[in-house]
Amino acid sequence: MKDEAQVVLGIDLGTTATKVVAVDGAYRVVSTVERPAPLHTGRHGEAVHDPETVLAGVVEAVRESAAICAGRGLTVAALSFSAALHTLLALDSSGEPLTPALSWADTRAAGIARRLGAPGSSRGTGNSLAGSGSGAVSIENADAAALHRATGTPVHSMAPLTKLAWFTAHEPELVRRSASWCGLKDYVLSRFTGSLVTDLSCASATGLLDMRTTRWHRPALDIAGVSADRLPELVQPTALFTLLPEAAAALGLPAGLPVVAGAGDGPLANLAVGATAPATAALSLGTSGALRVVRDRPGVDERCRVFCYYLADGLWVLGGAVSNAGVVAQWAAESFGGVDVGDLLKEAAQVEPGAEGLIALPHLLGERAPWWDPDARGALIGLRRGHGRAHMTRAMIEGVGQQLAFVRDSLVAADAPITSVRATGGALRSPLWAEIVAAALDMPLEITDDAAGSGFGAALLARHALGALPSLTSPVPGARAHRTVIPDPTAARRLAETRGLSEELYQLLRGVQEPHR
Repeated sequence: MKDEAQVVLGIDLGTTATKVVAVDGAYRVVSTVERPAPLHTGRHGEAVHDPETVLAGVVEAVRESAAICAGRGLTVAALSFSAALHTLLALDSSGEPLTPALSWADTRAAGIARRLGAPGSSRGTGNSLAGSGSGAVSIENADAAALHRATGTPVHSMAPLTKLAWFTAHEPELVRRSASWCGLKDYVLSRFTGSLVTDLSCASATGLLDMRTTRWHRPALDIAGVSADRLPELVQPTALFTLLPEAAAALGLPAGLPVVAGAGDGPLANLAVGATAPATAALSLGTSGALRVVRDRPGVDERCRVFCYYLADGLWVLGGAVSNAGVVAQWAAESFGGVDVGDLLKEAAQVEPGAEGLIALPHLLGERAPWWDPDARGALIGLRRGHGRAHMTRAMIEGVGQQLAFVRDSLVAADAPITSVRATGGALRSPLWAEIVAAALDMPLEITDDAAGSGFGAALLARHALGALPSLTSPVPGARAHRTVIPDPTAARRLAETRGLSEELYQLLRGVQEPHR
């Protein structure tokens, strides 16, 4: 696997697209092929993929990537997968889909999450679920905090735990007919290899896995209404399978080619940007955002503000995703008469840090970390006549920075300190975004190239599984920072001074909205 003429194809199953990244033995990206993965939404919170459409897109993208490599005299040595977390679909006894694949964005289970007493809901938690479980546990008797501490996954509508509980409550006949439940990557992998398995990385984000035993968590299964025998076999992310002859023919690759099970896109993003060493965080900032750090043991903070998902080799990724990042600038540009986002950001950059006393809660799409509150509302507090669109835009971006700082503080509380940040994402192409986030975190941002993303991480995982990359914490030449953004001390101080107030305002506003939840 040291031969530079051999490539690994990292297949990244994203929320809106499938990307296949070819990486050679020198850890260079030699090609990237993309196919759309349409996300279908509905008025009741549906956000789903057609699994056959996604599978067809994967086949097309892999076939094109293999052809490009062959044309350059490169040999494909293995396939490996990355996938968006929290997907779910039902299969019949023949392995055919009975449902679309629900994405993380599907919110039909929000009511289930509230009844479980998730953070941000209108009721407290109930009895503890610690223990082995002995029969069905009603939702009303569940304890969201105990579930979160056991599984590392927040009790939220994104989680397959709540999705399964929703199916159990609303479509019991479908639940009875289903032979198994799996993630979208599991389904694609089964069509390539003939094995229906779930890697521990994706499984750790279902809300159904005990992160300390890495086995299915009985109390969570009871709430979901499924038994362990209707879930795929659990395997390590580095587990190796072989490509079926019929799949190989469709892909233009040799039968028997090694196929690596792969992992979740968030953990693999840390690997891709070289943020697997202790205290080195990965920050991604696009339409939404996330801050994650790797350590060698599972666990979350006492207040259950962060998630904990598996990478591989005993490494766990702690972090939090925020639902609102680049979307707030897009919203501002649309709301202020359809101005150009870039022009609006330049205007906002002329406003002093602190936006002249204007504070924003940027929860346009609800919020995930650290509140895990899908009902959270956005707000601008302290408006005066002198404030204009530039002030409001800057305040919203500073609000996103504050959310990321809350996640950072939650990680520190979970005994996962951060001393450096490797950052990627389209939003960071804006100097204003990069400066505000650096100030909010009060540490330099090492900006890295994210063109290959989690697909590059999947390829690195395959190299490791095949013995070419000795350790997942080893430096990788392909993951280098190309610029560093130093925090402005004045901006950092002003954001730190108002951070506590921002949390108080969120809690107050939540109380005002309570009757409307």
